[in-house]
Amino acid sequence: MVMRWLVGDALAPIVVWDEPFFQGKKHEFTTDCYSTPEHGFSTVRSCKIESGAWAGFEHCGFQGQQFVLERGEYPCWEAWSGSNAYHVERMCSFRPIACAVSAPAPAPPAGRPRAEMSDDCPSLPALGWGSSTVGSFLVRSGAWVCSQYPGYRGFQYLLESDSPAGEYKHVREWGSHAQTGQVQSIRRVQQ
Repeated sequence: MVMRWLVGDALAPIVVWDEPFFQGKKHEFTTDCYSTPEHGFSTVRSCKIESGAWAGFEHCGFQGQQFVLERGEYPCWEAWSGSNAYHVERMCSFRPIACAVSAPAPAPPAGRPRAEMSDDCPSLPALGWGSSTVGSFLVRSGAWVCSQYPGYRGFQYLLESDSPAGEYKHVREWGSHAQTGQVQSIRRVQQ
């Protein structure tokens, strides 16, 4: 069963500001924000998550680099960017993430190795995964973040069980910015 974080009848809120360090115009959201400009923000410069988890995106329409935002404070873009290779100073759309605990299981093509994950893995190579790439995933429940490099660094790819059957058969299904299947660390999205 996939659980969404509820506050009364609404999802747990994300509070955003149009300036760094929680300054400037402030707005609270409890549902998807497809486009921050439609709400008077050119971009989000800081935010707070009281509970639950949210996915932030570089561009409007849930496009571009993805950011997983869990409970906590994000005073500036460096706090959520998570990528040393690709600095993103904007977040223009975001949505809540369905959270539950379980594991993604890479669903390999015929002849490729298969692994099932039941816990966070800061380094797939250290576990003996013989490749820097993963061909596909099957997410049985919950939400997981795959990172390009060990130690949860580099590009982030959000994989959720409530996408069509939790199946991600090709790298282009991981997000609009995904170019390669390079995944070297995986972790659960925290509640």
